[in-house]
Amino acid sequence: MIDALIDKQDTFEIVRDQIAAILALEVDSQMALATAAGKDPNLWKLRIYSERANPLEEWRDPDPMSVDFDSSPIVNVRYDTGSFPMNKGNVVERQLHEGTFTLDCYGLGITADNASEGHDPGDENAALEAHRAVRLVRNILMANNKVDGVLAAPYVYLGLQGAVWRRWPQSITVFQPQIDSHPVQHIVGARLSLKVDFNEFSPQVTPETLDLLTVQVKRTEDGQIVLATNYDYT
Repeated sequence: MIDALIDKQDTFEIVRDQIAAILALEVDSQMALATAAGKDPNLWKLRIYSERANPLEEWRDPDPMSVDFDSSPIVNVRYDTGSFPMNKGNVVERQLHEGTFTLDCYGLGITADNASEGHDPGDENAALEAHRAVRLVRNILMANNKVDGVLAAPYVYLGLQGAVWRRWPQSITVFQPQIDSHPVQHIVGARLSLKVDFNEFSPQVTPETLDLLTVQVKRTEDGQIVLATNYDYT
C-alpha cells in the first residue's frame, strides 16, 4: 500500500502551463519592444489560452463595431499525447515522457470594402492572421539569444532544466475550424505540434529543482492567460 499522499502535479501539466506562461510573457515583451521601436504593437498581440474546448465562441458572430471587440489571434495550448519508451528510465524512480503539445493559432478575417484596394476578403485575412500567429509562437519557443557573444536558446529546456530534455517543433497544419459542426469561413486555424521530452517522477521521489518562470500568472474572466509584468524601455 502507498503510505504517502500523492499530492503533486505530473511534469506534463507543468510543461503545459509553462508553455502558456512563456507565450504570454514574450507576447507582452514583444508588444513593448514594438512600441519602443515606433511600430504598431497590435501586430505582435496574441491572446493565450490553455485547454479550452471552444476558445472561438466570441467570434461566432463577430461585431467589429462593438466597443469590446478584439480581433487579435487566439492561441490555445493543449496537451495532446504522450508515450513512455521502456528503454529510457527505470521502473523505480523516473520515466522519460515523450509528450506532444498542440498550439492551435486562430486568425479572424472580416470581409470589408477597402477604398484604396477594393474588396478586402475575410477568408484571406483570416489565413494571414493565423499564419502570423503561428509564426510568432514558433519563433518565441525556438528563439536564440546572444549572451557575451555566445549563441544560447533561452527556452531550449522551456525554463525547466532538470526535467525537460528538449523541445522540438514537429509540424504545422492549417485547418478550417468548426462551430457547432459547421466550418467557419471567417476563421482559419494553424496548429503547431510541439514535441517535448521530459522526466516523470514517482511520487516518492523528490525531483530536481526546476527553474520555473518567475512571473505572476493571472487569468481573465474568460480564461485568457495574462502576466503581471512591467517593461520600462525609457
